[in-house]
Amino acid sequence: MPVRRTPVDELKLLITRERIAAKVAELGARITADFAGESVVLIGVLKGATIFLADLARQIDLDVSFDFIAISSYGNSKQSGELKLIKDVDDSMEGRNVILVEDLLDTGMTLAYIRKLFEARQPKAFKIAALLDKSSARKVPASADYVGFEIPDEFVVGYGLDIAGRCRNLTNIYVLEPHSGSK
Repeated sequence: MPVRRTPVDELKLLITRERIAAKVAELGARITADFAGESVVLIGVLKGATIFLADLARQIDLDVSFDFIAISSYGNSKQSGELKLIKDVDDSMEGRNVILVEDLLDTGMTLAYIRKLFEARQPKAFKIAALLDKSSARKVPASADYVGFEIPDEFVVGYGLDIAGRCRNLTNIYVLEPHSGSK
């Protein structure tokens, strides 16, 4: 399958769809073992985690439901650190086994915000599954219970991750590199 290019950037393959599928199956098996005989609710962080959540849900051999949450940065820039909830979950999390499904764990700021929000809701268990962990980009302490891949501090797209809403549908994960001819 040819790689679709963005107009001003080059894509360098980082993780193949085969490696992603194998890792998602492994994470699903771990979650199944950790919550044997119980139900879990997967909470996907919109929009980037939707593909990961769908694939992960199919790899968990338990009673699984899912919901979504959306967080937005506001202020002068996306790096302002000020976050707000723009879409909350539909159901109560109290007494439930909650697994937050995140595409990319980088600065840790969004995760810290969501962790505080959800722990106040008294779930039975609160775990985090992150497909990608960019630990070198941390601004606040954060970690996930289930991690797919540790990646370098580079901009990545594909498998749900985007640039300006594009490239989410790519089946592999790519590093976005500046086009040599761009200004």
